[in-house]
Amino acid sequence: MTYKHINTLLISLVFSTVCFADNDSVKVSNADLQMLLQRIERLEQKVGESQKMGIDARSGATAVDARTSSSTVDARSGATPQKKDTTNRVPRWIHNRLTVGGYGEVAAKYCFFSDNYLRYGKTPERYAGDRYGQVDLPHVVLYLGYDFGRGWSMGTEIEFEHGGTESAIEIEEEEGGEYESEIERGGEVALEQFWLQKRFNDYAVIRAGMQVVPIGGLNAHHEPTEFFTVYRPEGEFTIIPSTWHEVALTFMGKTPFGLHYQAMLLPGLDSDRFNKKNWIKPGAGSPYEFKLANVWAGAARLDYIGIQGLRLSLSGYCGNSFRNTLSMSNKEIDNNPTYKDVKGMVSLGSFDFAYKDKGWIARGSLTYGHLGDAALITKYNISMRKGSVSSKQPVASDAIAAGAEIGYDFFRFNDRLRDNNQRFYLFARYDYYDSFFMENGERNHAYAWCGRHKATAGINYFPLKELVVKAEFAYGILNKGKDANGNLVKLYNDEPLVSVGIAYAGMFRP
Repeated sequence: MTYKHINTLLISLVFSTVCFADNDSVKVSNADLQMLLQRIERLEQKVGESQKMGIDARSGATAVDARTSSSTVDARSGATPQKKDTTNRVPRWIHNRLTVGGYGEVAAKYCFFSDNYLRYGKTPERYAGDRYGQVDLPHVVLYLGYDFGRGWSMGTEIEFEHGGTESAIEIEEEEGGEYESEIERGGEVALEQFWLQKRFNDYAVIRAGMQVVPIGGLNAHHEPTEFFTVYRPEGEFTIIPSTWHEVALTFMGKTPFGLHYQAMLLPGLDSDRFNKKNWIKPGAGSPYEFKLANVWAGAARLDYIGIQGLRLSLSGYCGNSFRNTLSMSNKEIDNNPTYKDVKGMVSLGSFDFAYKDKGWIARGSLTYGHLGDAALITKYNISMRKGSVSSKQPVASDAIAAGAEIGYDFFRFNDRLRDNNQRFYLFARYDYYDSFFMENGERNHAYAWCGRHKATAGINYFPLKELVVKAEFAYGILNKGKDANGNLVKLYNDEPLVSVGIAYAGMFRP
């Protein structure tokens, strides 16, 4: 029984007592009447105090939201409406099913070499001593995922590259120095991922839609907290797409003994846009409003994580590339004796690893690729009309990229910093890559500047697990080329630079 009910009962009792006070059968003294009236006053005081404090007299639970005006009255009962405090509450459907996150990078560099388009031309010595600086937002990515239940889920990822939404203008690095508008999937805001998947169990998951092609260490682990350098490691980033994403169908899963696997069916690359500086990288995606799928390819990846702190990975890709073009129909190609048998098969193989334990982090990768019919693809691309999507450049038959880095967390020596999950790494890295490694099985020194060695040393400071501040010094040495007498000599200027940046990466549940 509530205070309200007790109060009503006592008032009724007093009223009855007063009404029948003259009845001989009811004897009520003034002292008794006074005691009842005092009891009523005490009960009324308690009810008023409980309402003021927002306490439900039945259960002791909070009854009134602190933000609710005291003048608000429930029209049905005359009582202050009972509201739940939702100040720090998240709806259950959001908390259990929605995932948000992403990553972003702010970077700046100062280069002690020239950015003139002729720096790799016939007279590179003219540009010795030049300097330039740049600031950039290399990648800003927003991720949103949702679990529909019963094994069905989705993921989306929108990427803003270099902080812009326009197509880019580049000056070609050859003596013509032509200005060229570079189209990257219609602009520099891209739907990086959009997929739907069905999970049957740990061993079997099927995913369909735009998704990352996990070839190499960088594509599979491209968040800025997964590498030490301010910018993405140059080797893989130069010769294969990054982040490589295509509309694909994937089967994947994991086993109890630490093996994760992926097998992917996806459209082939577009050989129209291959070039000497980036090899097959520009052939991913599409400059059109659709992706050409005249030819198909397969990709696969295996990750072994059965040893504490260690990951070992193998990945590969194979698929034709030549007929993914709008410049000539399949019928026209079949009727052309020069190109009718050209496939342009792209074969990629990669090994990468990561080790993280006891303050040490070591990572590395080796990627090698071969392009079939490279000479005929070069001939075809150079013959394309002006204004086409082709860069009209030669392309190598083979490319290579290798790199490794190691760092140690010196905050491990401080108990307070370690307990607060702060980390401070000193690191070193070495890269070698060449986008024109071989031309039909032979070295072509005419494009020696496409290959280089690069050594980097720097720091990574993690004030929080998801946030990193980076600084580094790097030194690039380009491959030797042949002089006018055919001697192999150093032709190109070294490329030292200083870079700083700050980045974050994380997945969060609200």
